[in-house]
Amino acid sequence: MTDDKWYMLTLVGKDRPGIVAHVTSALFEEGGNLGEASMIRLGGNFSMMLMVQFTGNLHALHERIDGVAESLSLHVHLDHIEGHLHDHRQPDVRISVYGADRAGIVARVTGVLAEAGLHILDLESDVAGTQAEPVYIMTIEGHAGEGIPALESALEIVKQEGVDASLEPVDIMLG
Repeated sequence: MTDDKWYMLTLVGKDRPGIVAHVTSALFEEGGNLGEASMIRLGGNFSMMLMVQFTGNLHALHERIDGVAESLSLHVHLDHIEGHLHDHRQPDVRISVYGADRAGIVARVTGVLAEAGLHILDLESDVAGTQAEPVYIMTIEGHAGEGIPALESALEIVKQEGVDASLEPVDIMLG
C-alpha cells in the first residue's frame, strides 16, 4: 500500500448499535486501512474520527463511505491528511475542573492553561448536578510545555473565580 493516502473521516449522528461495525466493515471491504481512531457518545449522539489509509482520492473515498453513512443517518466529513502514525506526545499532567456550569468556563480554563504552556492532548467534559444547579466537570490530559509550576499558577487564577481545579502529574513508564 505504498501509494495510499491518509484521510481523516469524521462521522456524526444519533447513537445506535452497529455504527462502528457497519462503518469499519465498509471501509475494510473497499480496501481501507484504519490508523488511529476516536469514538465517543455525547448527549445521545455518536461521533467517530478515523484515520483511513486509502489508495484512491478524496472523491473515491466519499463514494465508498457515503452510502453506509446515509443508511445510518450519519453526517460525513473527509479531509486529506498526513498520516504520522506513532507520532505521539505523551501526557505528563491530568487536570480536573469542577464548577457551576456557566457559559465560557471551557474557554476561560483552557485559555489560562494555554498561556501557561499546556498542550491539550485529551479533554472530556460532562454536566452533573441538577437542571436547577448544574455542575460542569472537565478532565484534561496534556503536556506541560512550560512545566507544572506554570500550570499550577494558571489554575490559581480560575480558582479565584469559583472553579475547583486540581492538577496531578502523570507518570509515564517506558520500557
